[in-house]
Parts: sequence; C-alpha cells; structure tokens
Amino acid sequence: MLLLIPGPVQTRPEVRAVMGDDIAPWDDEFRAEYAAMRPRIVRIAGGTEGVDVALPLPGCGHMIVEAAVRTFVPAGGKLLVVRNGNYADRLVRLATEAGRVVVPLAGPDTEPMAPEKLAQALRENPDVSHVAVIVSETGSGIVNDPNILGPVIHAAGKRMICDAVSGFGALPFSLSEHPECDVVVFTSNKCLEALPGFGFAVAPIARLEASAGNAGSWLLDLHDVYRHAVVNGWGSFRFTPAVQALRAFRIAMDLYDAEGGQPARLARYARNRDVLYDGLVALGFTPYVERRHQGPIIVNVHQPRHANWDFRRFITLMKQRGVLISNFWNTETPTIRIACIGAITEDDMRFALRQIEATLAEMGVGVPAAA
Repeated sequence: MLLLIPGPVQTRPEVRAVMGDDIAPWDDEFRAEYAAMRPRIVRIAGGTEGVDVALPLPGCGHMIVEAAVRTFVPAGGKLLVVRNGNYADRLVRLATEAGRVVVPLAGPDTEPMAPEKLAQALRENPDVSHVAVIVSETGSGIVNDPNILGPVIHAAGKRMICDAVSGFGALPFSLSEHPECDVVVFTSNKCLEALPGFGFAVAPIARLEASAGNAGSWLLDLHDVYRHAVVNGWGSFRFTPAVQALRAFRIAMDLYDAEGGQPARLARYARNRDVLYDGLVALGFTPYVERRHQGPIIVNVHQPRHANWDFRRFITLMKQRGVLISNFWNTETPTIRIACIGAITEDDMRFALRQIEATLAEMGVGVPAAA
C-alpha cells in the first residue's frame, strides 16, 4: 500500500523492522542509546548543544504543541496565533482550554501570512508576549515561513512558538538564527519519516529555566522534562515511553543523514509536489492553493463538481488500487488532499496519478474532473 497522507507517512523497511524488538526503556544500554539521540535532534533543529536541548514527549503532535504553549506562555498570558488554517484553529483551542488568552490573527488558508499584517497586529496588541506560527498548514498546503515572520516577531520584542510539526526536517529552520524563538516543536512521523509515538521540542535552556512553574500540568511541562534529565540523566524518562518508536526514530535519523539531511529531503519532496501538482492539473483538477504559495508537504485540489462524484467511493477505489489518501478535508470547501512526504519518490507520485485517472474513469467522472 502506498501511503500518501501527511502523517503517519510511508516509512522505510529498516525503520519498521526495529519495532519487532522488546525493549526495556530503563535498561542501561537503551538509556545510552536514547541519550545519544538528543544532541542529534538539537543539530537537526539548527541548535547548539549545551545552549539548546531536545525534549522528547511521548504522544501526538497536539500534545507537544500544548506542552509548548503551557510551558512558555504563563497562565492568563496573551498569545497571538497566526490563524490561516485548520491546524491553527486547533492551536487556538488548545491554548484557550489551557487558560491562555488568544489573540487570533486571521487570514485566508490559501496564502501565507503577510509579515506586514503580523507587524501591525503586534503594534495593536502590545500586551501579547508570544506569537504561535504553524509553519506547514496541512489543512491546505501553505507555508508560513518562520524565516520571514520570525524577524517581525523579534523586532516587536516578542517570543515565538514555532509549530513545525509537519514540516520539520524538510523546510529550512535553524534555531540558532532565531533569537526570538522559545521553542520549535515537531513529531517523529512526518518529514523525518519515522513512526508515530513521539513529539519533540527543542528549546534554549535559558528560556526553559525562565519558564519554571508556568505549565499547570505535570505531564505537559517541558521544563519538568528538562529538569528530570538534569537530575536523572539524559537517557532517563519520566514515564513509560513508546520505546520502540524511539528506536525507530534513531534509524530514521540515520537514513536522514545518509540522504543528505534537510536540503536533500526538501529537494525530494519538492520534486514529488511538482509531479503531483502538474499531474492533477493535467487531469482537470483545480488546485486549492496557487502554485506560488504551494508548499512541499501536501497538495490539495477541489473535489470535482460532477453528478457521478462520490468522495467516499473515490477513497475506497483508490485504496483498492493500492493508494491510501486522506479520507477527510480541513478546508471550507470540499477538497482532496494528497501528501508529498514520506519514503516516496516521483515514481510513486506518477503511480498515484495513474490510479486517480483509472478511478475517475471507473466512476464515470471523466476528464476534466474539476469545475
């Protein structure tokens, strides 16, 4: 089965193979293995060992995002959220239910947030302490580039929470180049092509030390994750982790390095995106996002306006042909979203396009397929 969703992604056999081992997470050998991963994670984030620290947290992306908000934004504090997509909507809910005051900066989910608009919002809300940015909005496919928005946040004297969950490891970001950044968060099962089970935060130690007591949660306190490691060792866990997933993540990092790291991964995903985007247009689909705004993580197209169109049937027939795509959409109008990430190549995208064409023919939708 070809898995074309934006996480969990298609993985390499070497990554999946280690999931068959029984591992004791507190075994001294595994503690050493885990401790050795943490500086590698810092390096991928463009941080500096001894200045910045990696903070793994068992769970999903939403958990690591909420942990970041709780840890760095004091209870009752104001957080401006760049809100131009479904996952930003979710961040708003996470922050609000955690007792933080959200100032939403709304924009269309078809284009990145303009830096001028962000600068104006910060001038109008001087009591905001932090800005949360969803880098890769997998609801639609746009990218809010922290290398563009970060300097605006820095100039306003504010702090950034960088939600890089679906783009980390492919989209360029270097923590050392962002003095305004309190934390960058991501998960194991996206562009680093490992398996689900872990969220990760990378943060400056000085900012962690300044955040003690903010979280209001033992489980979701990144400062507590840090202090536990300082006291008990960098190979220690607070609670029983998804230990097989962590070992699989180590293998995935090995493969990431062997491929050439971030530039090589971005290049492969960009090629996948271009083949998919052009192929869908050739089949008659209308892209949800203009090419100039289209990121390399997910491509969305409008669903066909045709009497024979049935989204659920389309998903089922595609799966029967060996391609699994998202069976839901996160946009205001119905769309089809297909991922460009994972252990896949341009040939996989061409295979998927052939199956889409065959499926449309079987459904009697025909080409052109979109209005």
